[in-house]
Amino acid sequence: MRTCCIYAVRMPAAPSSSVPSPNPSLKRPPAAERVYTHIKEAVLERRYEGGTLLTEGDLADAVGVSRTPVREALLRLEVEGLIKLYPKKGALVLAVSAQEIKDVVETRLLVEEFAARKAVPASAQLIVRLEELLEEQRQLAEDGDLAAVAVKDRCFHAEIVKNAGNEILSRLYDQLRDRQLRMGVAVMEAHPGRIEANITEHGELLEAIRAGDAEVAALVVRRHVGRVRVLVRGEDR
Repeated sequence: MRTCCIYAVRMPAAPSSSVPSPNPSLKRPPAAERVYTHIKEAVLERRYEGGTLLTEGDLADAVGVSRTPVREALLRLEVEGLIKLYPKKGALVLAVSAQEIKDVVETRLLVEEFAARKAVPASAQLIVRLEELLEEQRQLAEDGDLAAVAVKDRCFHAEIVKNAGNEILSRLYDQLRDRQLRMGVAVMEAHPGRIEANITEHGELLEAIRAGDAEVAALVVRRHVGRVRVLVRGEDR
């Protein structure tokens, strides 16, 4: 199972007298993979907004590849539901629909309320990890990196879901990752004050889990996740 957050490990430096040999494992990703990553990151971070028409030529120039790997990447992204291909025209970035918002929020509530209850009583490892993620989110918010804040937000919730010990639910939740990140950036751009509110609510969830109160933890999740649907649909009140 994939983990939510990946950390780079700095290896010890080689002695100055030695000459490092080439590492055959550090190969450049295939062209189609580079195009796929470029487009997907731009869509999730909303640098390519919903309704944007992408052309094979422009994408090939942006990544520095031929059009063949661009076509491969676009087909893959269409299967994932992020774009719609139009022959001889290009690829349309699909906007987040009201139905998608409803479906994601309902699924999150089912999974996360269950996981919040299962988190009690919490292990010391879970508490420490949630504290780390909350502090990292605060720092990224101060830096103004909305995309990274959205990733860390999702990591916080995913850690609680993973802790529930249900592999099927964990995989289901992982499948929501891209949609959650895209919605998260949209909310933060439209409602900058929501960033601090999210951090506060994460703190409340952490405290409920730390205190061993499963029902309060589930209630915090219900209010926190339910707010996403209101904000993304522009119903803030």
